[in-house]
This record gives sequence, structure tokens and C-alpha cells, in this order.
Amino acid sequence: MLTAVDLHAGGEPGRVITGGVLDVPGRTMFEKMKHFEQHADGLRQRMLFEPRGYPAMCCNVILPPTHPEAHAGFVIMEPVEYPPMSGTNTICVATALLETGMLPMREPTTDLVLEAPAGLIRIRATCANGKVTNVAFTNVPAFAVHLDAPVEVPHLGTVPVDVAWGGMFYVIADATRFGLRLTPDEGRDIVRIGEMIKAATRAQLAVQHPENPDIRDVTIAQLSGPPASKDNDWRNSVIVSTGTLDWDTPSTWTGVLDRSPCGTGTSAKMATLHARGMLHVGDTFRHEGVLGTVFTGRVLEETSVGPFRAIVPEISGRAWVTGFAQYVVDSEDPFPDGFKVGDLWG
Repeated sequence: MLTAVDLHAGGEPGRVITGGVLDVPGRTMFEKMKHFEQHADGLRQRMLFEPRGYPAMCCNVILPPTHPEAHAGFVIMEPVEYPPMSGTNTICVATALLETGMLPMREPTTDLVLEAPAGLIRIRATCANGKVTNVAFTNVPAFAVHLDAPVEVPHLGTVPVDVAWGGMFYVIADATRFGLRLTPDEGRDIVRIGEMIKAATRAQLAVQHPENPDIRDVTIAQLSGPPASKDNDWRNSVIVSTGTLDWDTPSTWTGVLDRSPCGTGTSAKMATLHARGMLHVGDTFRHEGVLGTVFTGRVLEETSVGPFRAIVPEISGRAWVTGFAQYVVDSEDPFPDGFKVGDLWG
């Protein structure tokens, strides 16, 4: 039996497993993540594939931290990968830990440190009447690797892209180039174009994190455009893969939209704006998602990561609890680790 809290942050669903999973080997949270990936991937499949999950779902498992400063650790699971960091999942985990009492809540603010696979994440949660009303976290340093790099994309031609790290390696392209406004009704076109650009970028622009060689390759795409509201700075839609690509079979270009403004995607976009001289230390950055929800970023300081100029971004947003559940696997269930069907998953 697995006990979990279901939440959404800015629209993006994030399940948080709070009980039923024992600790796994690893000297760091990154090593624990790799253990799940290599030896215990059934948990991810069971919780994210059907019938317990669906393509847009994310899942997190709470673990004892390995770093003495951290109050808790967590490993992030998505439909096709284990991201080193995720903003929406960080917001969901912090909210679940505080609103369930797993960590003590102090009003009006609670400071805590979580250990993600990407490193320590320092959090300030605004709290009132037993609820978490805002989560602001200091993300890992974000940096741009490529700016306006030409990528040859089958069916689309030459597309200039940015590649940046915000906790995952993103390829970022201009949505207006394809006549997109990044609205929910354009979801299928956004996914198709984003997946095509991501696959081409992976093949043509190799990237590797200078401080962790096990983190490599673009794994996620972002289309970026002007905001719908004058109160915001940019609008984005992040595309999360749900299957692999086959150029000869267009129906296999599969993914889903991140329903939120995306915390690591916001960090990556901020890094590209900083690299262009358009965002400076102390500046705030309001980022719309496809649903119109907003995450607010702030440039805390400049730093460097290997040879790259980087920023330390702070991201803030809110999560809401949507349910509490206990998940089981019947001994006679023919699909103990779940399943995928091509109508949704490709």
C-alpha cells in the first residue's frame, strides 16, 4: 500500500508519495534517483502509467535526506524520465510536507531545505490558517548553453533555438514563428512542433552539465511568446515527452503540455534573457503558462557553472491539494506496473 497526496501547482498535477516506499541505496539524492531508474523503475510505471496515472501526471517520492542541512529529500518521476529538478514538483512536495504535518508549519513563513537530485533547494513558504499560500524556492544555478543556434528540423526547416539549463536541459523556440498564441486549443500543434524541435536538437546540439557528466542531452522543449496579459512578461508552453519519435511515423510524435508556467522552464528562460542582457540581478519576471497561471521569478545573483555565466533564480508559485489516496496492487492484477495505450501515449 502506497499513501499519496495529490496536488496541482499552477494547473500541473503532482502526486507526492508520503508512505509505503522504503529508502533506497545512494550517497546522494542523485544516486538514489539513479537507483530507482536502474533497479526499481516499476514504482514510476505503477504510479504514472494507466490505470493509476495518465500522461500529464508527475510523481514524487519522499525519502530521508543525505545532506545534513536538508529536512527531507525527494525523487521526481515523469512519464519518460527522472528529472534532476522540477519547480512544480518542488512546490507540490513542500506544500504536501507542511499541510500534512510531516514537517512543522510556522506562520506566517516556514523556511525549509529540500534535497532534490540536482542539489539543495532552499524554500520559504508563506503560510496562513494551516495552508501554504505561496512557495518561493531558490533554484539551482541556471545558464544558457546556446543562443539562436540553427537547428534543421524535418518538415519545419531551419529553426533558431536557445538551449539552457534550469534544472533540466531545455530547447526554447519562438512560438510566433509557427503562428502560435500558446492557448489550450492549440495543444496538439504545440506538442507536435515542440517534440519535432526537441528531437532535432538532441541529434544536432550535444549538451552536458559541467558539474555532473551523467546529466546530458536536451530532454524537454519550450515554446515561448508574448504574454496574453500586460501584467506579465512572457508566455510559455513546455512540452513533456510521453513516447519516442520516429520520423517515418508522424503519429509517434507524442507529448503533453505542462499545464503550469513550469519552474525549471522559467529558470531556463530567465537564463537566456540574462545572457542577452535583458534581465539583471534584482529583476522580477512574471511567466504565464498555457492556462494563464503565473510563476514569478527573480534573479538573486550572478554566478558561474563551469565555463558558463549563470544566474541563481528564485521561483514562486502555489499548489493546492486535490486529494488523498492509498494505492494498492492486487496480486491477480494482470497489469501490476500499469500500461500505455497508443491513443494517449504514442
